[in-house]
Amino acid sequence: MNCIIIDDEATARAIIEQLCSNVPSLNVVEQFPNAIQAIKYLNQNEIDLIFLDIHMPDFTGFDFIETLKNPPKIILTTSDANFAIQAFEYDCIVDYLVKPILPPRFEKAIQKAEAQPVKVASSPSTESVESTSGNDLYVNIDRRLIKIDIPSIYLVEAKGDYINVKTETQNYTVHSTLKKIEDKLPNDLFLKIHRSFIINVDKIIDIEDNSVLIKKDVIPVSRSNRPELMKRLNLL
Repeated sequence: MNCIIIDDEATARAIIEQLCSNVPSLNVVEQFPNAIQAIKYLNQNEIDLIFLDIHMPDFTGFDFIETLKNPPKIILTTSDANFAIQAFEYDCIVDYLVKPILPPRFEKAIQKAEAQPVKVASSPSTESVESTSGNDLYVNIDRRLIKIDIPSIYLVEAKGDYINVKTETQNYTVHSTLKKIEDKLPNDLFLKIHRSFIINVDKIIDIEDNSVLIKKDVIPVSRSNRPELMKRLNLL
């Protein structure tokens, strides 16, 4: 397999190249200190496998993957173990190696790459919140479509690359954005009251100063969103 190495650290590139040299089926054709140079190369050349670091200046490994229309197989090589769940949302990623990389673990990753056919990468944000049908919202969790009753949702909270959907019976952590789910929820029932929160207006228990109480959750209301919230209330 022809492969390239993308890592901003020269030492890391040298180590991966050395590991590759011990595998007869691998041929390292190029190395790049950043994703931009690699993109230019891939516009004119086809390769079978990429060893890709996640944390790089200006352009992360995930940003790089998003630019590829038909990505080859990718093995992530990183010192950060916190992105493993996000990584496997992409079908083109065949393995996730945490530095320092030991030869047996490296060889296992190559075996996976050799056994897995190339697939088209899919963006987590386009897969996780799938669709609405009547009063139902379907979300993608662990590659299963879970049906959620929309009126039962009382709070949606953004947490980094995820959203936490709270319902009357269960909470769901979904890899998506607040904007995406906001577009799926009915405007007459839900309102974004803060950059990190969407609430079901019908579930409000009380409002005090710049916060609302729903169930046991005290949710902040931003100054810019407070006027719209007050409009939605049936004030006496």
